[in-house]
Amino acid sequence: MTTRTYSVKGMHCASCAAIITKKLSKVEGISQVDVNLATEQAKIGFESNGLTLEALNEVVGKYGFSLAVDHPEEIVCGVQSASVSSAVRLKEEKQRELLEYKAKVEFALPVALLVFILMMWDIGARFFPFVPNLPIPMDLLNVISMALSTYMVFRTGAPFLHGIVMFARSGAASMDTLIGIGTLSAYMYSALVTLIPSVRTRLQLPDYTYFDVTIVVIGFVLLGKYLEARSRLKTGEAIEKLITLQAKSAFVQREGKEFEIPAEQVRKGDVVIVKPGEKIPVDGTIVLGSSSIDESMVTGEPVPVDKKSGDQVIGGTINKQGSFTFTASHVGTDTVLARIIRMVEEAQGSKAPIQDIADKVAGVFVPVVLVLAAVTFLVWLTVGSSLLGFSAAFSYGIMALVGILVIACPCALGLATPTAIIVGIGKGAEYGILIRNAESLERLSAVDTVVFDKTGTITTGRPVVTDIAAFDSRMSHSSLLQLAASLEYRSEHPLAQAIVEAAKKQSLSLSDTIGFEALEGLGVAGLIDNLPVRVHKPVETELSIPEVNALQKQGKTVVMIEQSGECVGLIALSDTVKEHAGEAVAALHRKGIKVIMLTGDNLLAATYMAGQVGIDEVIAEVLPQEKAGKIRELQAKGRTVVMAGDGINDAPALAQADVGIAMATGTDIAIESAGITLLKGDIKKVAEAITLSRATMSVIRQNLFWAFIYNIIGIPLAAGALYPFWGIFLNPVFSGIAMAGSSVSVVSNSLRLKTIKLDKKR
Repeated sequence: MTTRTYSVKGMHCASCAAIITKKLSKVEGISQVDVNLATEQAKIGFESNGLTLEALNEVVGKYGFSLAVDHPEEIVCGVQSASVSSAVRLKEEKQRELLEYKAKVEFALPVALLVFILMMWDIGARFFPFVPNLPIPMDLLNVISMALSTYMVFRTGAPFLHGIVMFARSGAASMDTLIGIGTLSAYMYSALVTLIPSVRTRLQLPDYTYFDVTIVVIGFVLLGKYLEARSRLKTGEAIEKLITLQAKSAFVQREGKEFEIPAEQVRKGDVVIVKPGEKIPVDGTIVLGSSSIDESMVTGEPVPVDKKSGDQVIGGTINKQGSFTFTASHVGTDTVLARIIRMVEEAQGSKAPIQDIADKVAGVFVPVVLVLAAVTFLVWLTVGSSLLGFSAAFSYGIMALVGILVIACPCALGLATPTAIIVGIGKGAEYGILIRNAESLERLSAVDTVVFDKTGTITTGRPVVTDIAAFDSRMSHSSLLQLAASLEYRSEHPLAQAIVEAAKKQSLSLSDTIGFEALEGLGVAGLIDNLPVRVHKPVETELSIPEVNALQKQGKTVVMIEQSGECVGLIALSDTVKEHAGEAVAALHRKGIKVIMLTGDNLLAATYMAGQVGIDEVIAEVLPQEKAGKIRELQAKGRTVVMAGDGINDAPALAQADVGIAMATGTDIAIESAGITLLKGDIKKVAEAITLSRATMSVIRQNLFWAFIYNIIGIPLAAGALYPFWGIFLNPVFSGIAMAGSSVSVVSNSLRLKTIKLDKKR
């Protein structure tokens, strides 16, 4: 299946997204459609490459929408990616949309406010004797109101009329359809009785006209759309900030000369010179010099990091002091920054499972409201006429029809989830928490158990040799270390590297190894000087050796050295606990989360390390291939599990967990390997990610509550359901204000996520 992302024009509400999804899903050759109102994008999965953009636009064009492709070849600030170009173009389109709304609001709002004041004055004069009548003859006011409302309906409110046309052509109704039918109904009736007064007399219609309702509703709805568009523009600021991190130029050495070139022209292997205060243009490895580098914009870490020859640097970070030279290793779309931007942008466009509720409601909401409004009008004409008389009942019927159509617009419903997801994922990126998709963010909020890998997660992952013990009197400590290092030289395991490093420090020469074999989770084996040698974990019978037992109780990892089938000695290694590991575990405990260590190390060493940081439970001596099974056992007990590991050896367990968290370090960031990636391997960010997740889901639930409650309360009020009991009837003007307020309040509530402090203790 091939998946492509298109930008969508013409969407205004959740019903629009539902219509596009429904129509495209029926097209042969399309297997998946995911339309996001907040990002204004459609992600379409194709079974084959036979469908063109023109064919897609032919399907959605009849409903008033259009699709456009991204341009992956576009280069923005040195970062070449479809995601970046899409983000920039989307912002430009939103800014144009904002200017269009602003121009309309600058005319419509003053007119609407003036008419609103006059309307309130007229209502006050009818009910309160101390309020004088309007100083303008009603006939003259009607003529002026008709002129203004004619312009408002057919010029300012033209998009709403377009919604009626689309509805007539295709039967697909949207928010614009509701506003259009409501305001046009009020306008047409008012124009009829104003231009042909005999109709009013012959049919005994009320004296009122509803030009004022038309003007005020359109004015306030446009104000709401303007404020909503302005707020939505702010939801994408995280991507914008990431894009601006990229350096615009770079100094490179080519053929012995130094050139300043645009950053996007840096090639892999180029030697790049970075001076104090400059941004690092691409990823690479320092070959000369040293410096202190501010990586906070990418990793969220506030303290500058000291770098020297051999260390990796990340493009987009700032060289605080000193000058150095590095070799470019990743450029263009391969840099960490480009991958982060791509991941954040894709995640912001994904859907959380909770959004299914809103999508299902939105799919049937507008047709139901149309039927409800028509039924309400008929009830007022029939039942209402028998109680109030035709004139009064007709007046209430018109008001109810317009009020229901206006207040029931599902804008807030469509924005409730995606706006919070966009802001939440963007906030995470600022803190070095990269969230793969909205589903991971939602699942993280429900977690009650966090499982940590030990080496590299709880500990620094840089063990050192602390003890050597020879069981064969013919072997010295040096010869034992030399033997083990000769075998471990070919292994990538951190313990193996520590043994080799210890041998190098003693300037020991290593022997050749033949038939090297890695025994997964057990050790290594091979032939040295034609003798079989093994370096392995202690077997059960060796655990009782006093030296082994004593060292393991100190939290040290012991490996046994075997030559020709005989155990000739042991080497003990010790890792150090990460600086903030205890603080991170305590933060999880404050959230009511159980913390477990899952490790292949022996129980004594693992228990010692776990005790240092306050971990609740230890599952030790687990082979890598068994870790996923342990996660399944926890899930079978009803626990919602997060697995945090290095993203490589723990890959099966990360995939099995409800949410996998990869602890990334340096530029070798496995950002595609887990639901969430924590830059710099900072264990504290696990709790911060959960804080962000819970805050985001809380905002989504609040948004959905307000989106539903507006309609649950507003529709009966607008229909006049309370009028028979307490004489309460919602004027359509206030329906328009409430509808506009619902969208603005939902987006504003989502923007609150930008203010939360993830590193605050709670």
